[in-house]
Amino acid sequence: MKYNQLIDQNTLIVNKLNTKFTVISLMRFLFIVSFLFFSYNYFKNKDSFFLVLGLFSILLFFVLVNQHQKIKWKKKLHQKLILINNHEIQYLAGKSIPFEEGTEYINSNHFCSFDLDLFGRKSLFQNLNRTATFVGKEKLANLLQGKLSNEEIKENQDAIKELSQKIEWRQHLLALAQFSEDHQEKYENLIHWTNKKEKTFTSSIVFISFLLPTAILLTSLATFFFQNAFFYNLTSALFIVNLLITISQLKKIKKEIANSDKILQSIKSYTSILKVIEFEKFENLKLIALQSKLQKENQSAFQNSQKLFTIVTNINSVQNVLGAVFVNGFFLYHIHTLRKLYLWKNQFSKEIKTWLQIVGEFEALNSLANFSYNNSNFVFPEINTDGEINFENIGHPLLQSNKRICNTFVLKANEFVILTGSNMAGKSTFLRTLGINMVLAGIGAPICSTKASVHPYDVIVSMRQSDSLSDGESYFFAEVKRLKQIVEKLENEVCFVLLDEILKGTNSDDKQNGTIEVIKKIISQKAIGCIATHDLEVCKMRETYKNQLFNKCFEVEIQNNELSFDYKLREGVCKNKSATFLMKKMGVI
Repeated sequence: MKYNQLIDQNTLIVNKLNTKFTVISLMRFLFIVSFLFFSYNYFKNKDSFFLVLGLFSILLFFVLVNQHQKIKWKKKLHQKLILINNHEIQYLAGKSIPFEEGTEYINSNHFCSFDLDLFGRKSLFQNLNRTATFVGKEKLANLLQGKLSNEEIKENQDAIKELSQKIEWRQHLLALAQFSEDHQEKYENLIHWTNKKEKTFTSSIVFISFLLPTAILLTSLATFFFQNAFFYNLTSALFIVNLLITISQLKKIKKEIANSDKILQSIKSYTSILKVIEFEKFENLKLIALQSKLQKENQSAFQNSQKLFTIVTNINSVQNVLGAVFVNGFFLYHIHTLRKLYLWKNQFSKEIKTWLQIVGEFEALNSLANFSYNNSNFVFPEINTDGEINFENIGHPLLQSNKRICNTFVLKANEFVILTGSNMAGKSTFLRTLGINMVLAGIGAPICSTKASVHPYDVIVSMRQSDSLSDGESYFFAEVKRLKQIVEKLENEVCFVLLDEILKGTNSDDKQNGTIEVIKKIISQKAIGCIATHDLEVCKMRETYKNQLFNKCFEVEIQNNELSFDYKLREGVCKNKSATFLMKKMGVI
């Protein structure tokens, strides 16, 4: 992995920037002292030479202030890059998962996300997530919960393969996105504000906004050259008229400021991200297609976003009262700026949502590319159309490699596995292994396997139900409702089904009979998948449905008076039991 190298590289840059920062700070101090010194001598000696030097000193001071801000921003950028790489090192070492959990996307009604822990603490989303904007997070969450066509899966696979090698570009985009400190409210405010169109100024106001500044420029020149009181009074009158016109539009200006002030940082951050996307060279067709959507009629999203940032920055300067009086009295500056803002909104308000969606798309793909880079031994499964699931050495992708046990698992269309094993033997973990890898395969991501061929089914799961006091539902009723949802979905399409010890909330006979009937129902609907059970009587269904049902198991052994699990998948029905032994060993019975 390149992360330590990138930390060293960015640390070196930060150290150089610190040196520059210190030097410029000193120079700023010297130039402001020089300005004060030359100003003092000018007023003392009335020598224009000191005036020129003073003006030159203050000009250089402001140039250095600008440079100071740029260096400060670059320093923050590279500090973020150092932190990004430190997070990856901590993550790969298994010390922490310092990424957003996506708890807001937890949905117990979804067919698989709740049961497979796609969202929440230590979830698949948290492990994948390398987004920093609201729209990027939304794109990744929707990707995990949605369904892609075979063609879209292959397009994602190819895009992820290219992006996985662009580690520095990916991290640069992430660092820029982190500057936005984006969240849902900020994103919605930006979209609402840009889409809220106002009537543009009438042609007469536009004409006056150009006429009066031209007139005051001419009268000012006449006053300077002719030293005539008439021109001076006319200039003063025009100055006041310009201010009155500005005041008449102040309500509109303040209305824009009230909204724009909240989203200025978002615009700046998105502008930087759009620039990074537009200036990158891609070979993958999907990435090129996304990039091309940022171009319209020889105008780029980056350039137009930059224009918006400049306009919003300029209109916010009205809050500087002294400066605003000067620039509006002479130039009607904020009238022109407001007009530019209205024109921008009318021209590009429909485009900005598309631009941000593309930013989100790149962030989501970058998250999957980062996952691919961190797991270079994972494979991109072949996508087939014959209904087969074939995993060689499949393991749980979120477990550390030294704790991961892999198994080969093959199913043809309309085949279903009855999985048995004692408590703690690994049944539930294996079901989650299958489910999470199927989800990854279905979005074009690599999976934890040495070789795989997958038909991208919808994944539907019943592994975890709970009592709902607010809805007055028992555990058993919630589970039956989920099974009903599964059966109804299977009526419309073939799905990959995972069931873990269903009907736990009823007596043994009822549970056994119910489980058998559920299996009969779902295999009649051509489902493919796996059910874990402790009920060995259920395994006898294999005798009746030899072409559809197959028994597999996880075994436990007792060695040196200790339970031993190897978590290896075997053919047949489990023979060994652990519950009685464990309770005796712990003194329960």
